[in-house]
Amino acid sequence: MAVAANTYRNYIDGAWVDSESGEQFEDTNPATGDLIGSFPRSTTADTDRAVAAAHQAYASWRLYPAPKRAEILFKVAELLRDRKPELTRTMTQEMGKVLTEAGGDVQEGIDMTYYMAGEGRRMFGQTVPAEMPDKFAMSVRQPLGVVAVITPFNFPMAIPTWKLMPALVTGNTAVFKPSGDVPLLAEMLVQIFEEAGLPKGVVNIVHGGGATVGQRLLEHPDVKIVTFTGSKETGIHVARTGADTLKRIHLELGGKNAIIVMDDADLDNAADGILWSAFGTSGQRCTAASRVVVHERVYDGLAARLVERAEALRIGNGLDPEVDVGPLINQAALDKVDRYTGIARDEGAEILTGGEHYTNGEKGFFYRPTIYGRVERDMRVATEEIFGPATALIPCRDLDDAIAISNRVEYGLSSAIYTDDVNAAFRAIRDLDTGITYINAGTIGAEIQLPFGGTKYTGNGHREAGTAALDTYTEWKAVYVDYSGKLQRAQIDNQPS
Repeated sequence: MAVAANTYRNYIDGAWVDSESGEQFEDTNPATGDLIGSFPRSTTADTDRAVAAAHQAYASWRLYPAPKRAEILFKVAELLRDRKPELTRTMTQEMGKVLTEAGGDVQEGIDMTYYMAGEGRRMFGQTVPAEMPDKFAMSVRQPLGVVAVITPFNFPMAIPTWKLMPALVTGNTAVFKPSGDVPLLAEMLVQIFEEAGLPKGVVNIVHGGGATVGQRLLEHPDVKIVTFTGSKETGIHVARTGADTLKRIHLELGGKNAIIVMDDADLDNAADGILWSAFGTSGQRCTAASRVVVHERVYDGLAARLVERAEALRIGNGLDPEVDVGPLINQAALDKVDRYTGIARDEGAEILTGGEHYTNGEKGFFYRPTIYGRVERDMRVATEEIFGPATALIPCRDLDDAIAISNRVEYGLSSAIYTDDVNAAFRAIRDLDTGITYINAGTIGAEIQLPFGGTKYTGNGHREAGTAALDTYTEWKAVYVDYSGKLQRAQIDNQPS
């Protein structure tokens, strides 16, 4: 059963409203081309109204007791849990990922919402000894104001909840601009906030393009935080633009993640982890394993296993429970992956399998899982993010060589190593320049209770998830309480000699 094609609206100040432009854009199923719905092509004026609503709501929401804010988030989590089957199926239709992966995406949103609801009764500060008698010293977290939440297509439920839930529980308000490729899931999430009783203006959604809605959010003086997940190039633009008004900028950008396979590794286990990391979500994950750095002594054995497993993957509409790999999100994404296959050939790499569009009567944006063989460490397919079902096998001599190859790219999100040598594992943990490292597992599968983010061009130092996420959406206030009843001068040499 297909999603009914409807016309949708923005949500501003607690009301569903049309864009002043009166224009719409279409949301289609990447596996079939079927129309899912029409969404408003919003303007800067629409964006200004949403920011004004969030700015006004902030005055009262920041004073709403944090445990009460948490109770609303807890209701949101329960509604997400109850509607998981519907949200899962809708995600597969709108974004393309297979049902099991879509269910995991929704579950991650559920988990994050429950987790951040728990922070409504924590959000710990510190109490520390004061240097003078009859004086108390502590620190507390405070919200900043309006948050612009700008999200990509590949995790339509997980990434918005990573951003919105810590922002809201800490007392901020939000204007949410989702990707134009997945507006329906964002709309459904905001409908759930509304049903859970979130006060008007606390969350607003404005659909539209980055050049209009996104750009205005970056420039608006009442937006205090911008949290953005997307490409490196756009992230740099976000940071530059936000600097003009000294916004806090949180960036989650690209990845060129490597799985190291040493000569003592269990090759079957490694092959399974590589296959899942490289081709899950059709490679459209910032944590996808687009490089495999494999010891030259086991290169041939691993390559044979990977080709055999990749060629057995079933491609098609993710609604079919027998399918392993769904479509790419759109034609531009498909063309980009195919262009890199041409680059690999031109650079002298082998195409071990895949490397072409998949049709077989399908209408969608399908590409065969692709493995580039005998890739040299400085080839473009070894250094540039592809964001599709393609991975490069790069031979290495030893552990030092493997770590050097892994670290030589401009990104530093996720890394992994397969080895039975505990000393090698701990050296990798220490020396791999990434925000996440897995031992004997692939590069994907982060859990919401630990910080998520990376180094170098992967971001700008902030983290999503875990308690670290609170740092993006709060600022510290130091508080001193002097109950001595007299002047006590700090930083003055008043100690007895």
